[in-house]
Amino acid sequence: MAGAPDERRRGPAAGEQLQQQHVSCQVFPERLAQGNPQQGFFSSFFTSNQKCQLRLLKTLETSRSHDLEAVVPQNGAVNKDRHFSCEDCNGNVSGGFDASTSQIVLCQNNIHNQAHMNRVVTHELIHAFDHCRAHVDWFTNIRHLACSEVRAANLSGDCSLVNEIFRLHFGLKQHHQTCVRDRATLSILAVRNISKEVAKKAVDEVFESCFNDHEPFGRIPHNKTYARYAHRDFENRDRYYSNI
Repeated sequence: MAGAPDERRRGPAAGEQLQQQHVSCQVFPERLAQGNPQQGFFSSFFTSNQKCQLRLLKTLETSRSHDLEAVVPQNGAVNKDRHFSCEDCNGNVSGGFDASTSQIVLCQNNIHNQAHMNRVVTHELIHAFDHCRAHVDWFTNIRHLACSEVRAANLSGDCSLVNEIFRLHFGLKQHHQTCVRDRATLSILAVRNISKEVAKKAVDEVFESCFNDHEPFGRIPHNKTYARYAHRDFENRDRYYSNI
């Protein structure tokens, strides 16, 4: 899901900037004041911030051989220190994309293992990709938000069979689609003060087109094998288009 702008990062601009502050506080989860990334990587051992930094580093390193590379901007590599921030967050939020700074917030107090970190980074990078590709109106257009949440739930591994088993959610026919709908709805409810019915309606309205939009992977990376296929498709896409 998308993360809230940190007030300390905002410049002195008035008027429109203040209005955006007011709106963003309503539609994005709040970032705690004490949640700024701790300075000094080796200042202490096994702090939540250091664990978060190490997990993030491992995710970015392994992503080069799997599906995450497809989300990395084509004009340059992601800068870990510039584009990611490990912070404490309110509630059960695991991460967020701060559109105002083009930064991904990783909730160090809610990410407890490497697999979870991998999913959160992928999820938020999909939001970042959508932000750059489609100029998403996160603040006022709920259909835009719903579409990106559908894509993130579908493509990040949130609805993998293993995760659904751990959640004790089982189903046979179109269970993946059901999971994507449910996860997208929950993500919207976490950042918007609206009813569940309104959130579900927004998801339903955009579901077909957004569920079938697999950019930039080309397919749903259900597991590591599918992720390798997706990465291969991504690497070969220029070769395919050059032959048309």
